[in-house]
This record gives sequence, C-alpha cells and structure tokens, in this order.
Amino acid sequence: MAKTPHTTRRYREDMSEMPDWMKKKKCPNRDKYMSGKRILPKNLTGKEKVPDVIDNAFLAYNGARLREGCQLFAEKMLEPDVTVGMTLSGALTPAGLGCSSIVPLIKAGFVDWIVATGANLYHDLHFALNYPVRTGSFKMDDTELRDNDIVRVYDVLLGYSDCLMATDEILREILIQPEFQKEMGTAELHHLIGKYAAEWERKAKLKDVSVLAAAYRAGVPCYTSSPGDSTIGMNVAGVELRGNKLRLNPSIDVNETTAFVLAAKRSGGKSGVVLWGGGSPKNFMLQTEPQIQEVLRIKEFGQDYFLQVTDARPDTGGLSGATPSEAVSWGKVDPDRLPDAVVCYTDTTIAMPLLTHYALARRKPRKPRRLYDQRGAMMKALTKEYFAHNKVKMVDGSAPAVD
Repeated sequence: MAKTPHTTRRYREDMSEMPDWMKKKKCPNRDKYMSGKRILPKNLTGKEKVPDVIDNAFLAYNGARLREGCQLFAEKMLEPDVTVGMTLSGALTPAGLGCSSIVPLIKAGFVDWIVATGANLYHDLHFALNYPVRTGSFKMDDTELRDNDIVRVYDVLLGYSDCLMATDEILREILIQPEFQKEMGTAELHHLIGKYAAEWERKAKLKDVSVLAAAYRAGVPCYTSSPGDSTIGMNVAGVELRGNKLRLNPSIDVNETTAFVLAAKRSGGKSGVVLWGGGSPKNFMLQTEPQIQEVLRIKEFGQDYFLQVTDARPDTGGLSGATPSEAVSWGKVDPDRLPDAVVCYTDTTIAMPLLTHYALARRKPRKPRRLYDQRGAMMKALTKEYFAHNKVKMVDGSAPAVD
C-alpha cells in the first residue's frame, strides 16, 4: 500500500508537525478559548437516559443553551440556600404542562414562589374540576368550532359550555364565600382557591393534576401581575357588581414578592429566577430588585441566578427577549453573576418537560420553603429595614411602628 503523502496526513498536536507560520504566531490565550469539551459525541442508541442525552448530545446552539440551563438549575439553583421564583407565561396549563411538569417541580420543593398569567391559573381549574381538555389541530375551521361550542387555543380544544362556562359558574360561587369578603393580594386569593382545587381533586379521585392545588399543599404563593387580565379577574369584577367585597390590592403583591428576595439575601442565601416566556410575569418577578434598590433605597445587587426560555428577540425592544446583561443595567441581575445567567431561545413546551425530568433525575427533593406561611414575618423584616435606611415618617405624620 502506498504511503499517504505528508501533505494529506493529519497534523499531530506537537509543535514539530505545525507549519512554520503557525509556530511563529503568538497566541497567548489560545488554550483558554480552546478549553471547551471536544465535540465528538457517541452515537445515540435509543437506550440512553434523557439527562445523559442532554449532557452529551446537546452541544451547540440552543441545544447547548438548554443543557446549560438544565445544569444551572440542577447544580446551582437547587442548592438548599437558594430561593427559586418561577414565572409562567403563555398558555401552558391548557397544554398539560401543569400536570406533567409544574406540579412535580412544586412537589419536589424545586420552586418556592410563582408569578403566572391569570389565564394559566384559570385554565388550571379545569383539571382540578375534571373537565376534559382535548388535543386538536391548528388547521380546524374556527367558525365551525364556534358553531359547535368549542374554543381553540392553537391545537388545544376546550368545550365552551361544559368547560369554560361551567368553570366560571363554580368560580363565582367560590368568590362570594365569606373568606373572600375583604381586601387581599393575589397570593391569598389563589391560596384560597387552591384549597377548593385540592378538594375537587380529592372528590374526583385525581392525583396531582392542579398547580393551584399543589401550591396550596406546599405553601407556594402564586401571584399574577395583571389580576384583571384573565377570566378569574373577569369573574371577580362580575361579582363585584352584585356587592361582593373582594378587593385585590397589587401593592400587597409588590411588597410580598420583594420581601421574599430580600429575605433570601439577608439569610445568607441566594435568589434565582426561572422565566418561562416573558411579558408581565417576567418583569413582575425581576422588578423585586429595583424595588429594593431604587424605591426602598436598600443596598442590594440583583438576582444571583437567571434562566429564561423564550422565543422573543431582544432587538425589537420587547420585554420578553430582554437579556440578562440588559437587566444588569436596571439592577435586576447581579453583574458578578452573569456567568450564571442562561437564555435559551426555544419553545417552553419543548424545554419545560426536559428541564423537569433532568432536575428530578439529578437532584433529590428539597424541603418546601413554604413562603406563603412566612409572608407576615418577611414583610415585617422588609418594613423594618426600609425605615432603617430611610428617615421618613408615615404619610399621616406619625412615627413608624416598627418592632
């Protein structure tokens, strides 16, 4: 067999085989840049476990960002001293992600507080009530669906009368009960509704299908940043016309969520956020740091861990695609923690089940932090520190009553 010509032979890594021009070129940082894992994955066989596929085959582009996000969540954010906030945007619960992913994360103690669109929490109630939500097609004739009493969320189908209207009727009966006849924040509202959801699950002999029921049992407070922008809010407004005394105060939500972040830091721990989508829930969760620094004038530095899954571009000026580095300029993210910030540009319906599976496979459950039960104590601590940093009096001129 003829020998392979030198010009076609692969260079060995020792300098003797490098061309002269490469020997003379100074590359002082080359080893640093080329220190990453070599891209040479093994052939997939179909026998691998999902976390191993993520670790070993998701090596570039948004596959790599998803791997980095899974590893950040499991290896750092789920440490015992990290308080984890999670946002839910887009129609996630109708797609079944409440049952498949969010409830298991709550049960494992992997999420400590939630900010969701009201729609996600409303549609969650169908599952607690055992009202079926069906798979369909985005190619269906919507006029035909309307004529047949069916509502479509892309390729998810819900009955108008026997699901939506039936849920509304039950929800209204709940909202006029005595425990709702006062001013409250949305965490208390959803906790009270969650108690009913847990009972509906029990009566229907269902197990772990409702986010609100799971959050109620685990003491995970659920907020919504726009309480009027959902069917829950619509029904709150509807029964108000009948003299219902329920009043939702968003200032309670702003202060409570801020207290969670401050308490995490003051305890010597860290605070991290997992953002599914963007929009108002994302901003509401991230504004806790500007609230601490800018409004309450308490020294702080921003979130320690940041993970977002989004399909929004940052260059259009939309909040959903706003990057962690941009958030640094607002004080929302600690600039020293930017290496612990990951944005994966993909669909939540793809990424959430994978991250949930990865976390459950790689980490043991954490003890629930039960922030809902600690709201009062954390609010007192926030108030005390606010007055310690600001020489202000109460609006009526009186001295603050701080323990």
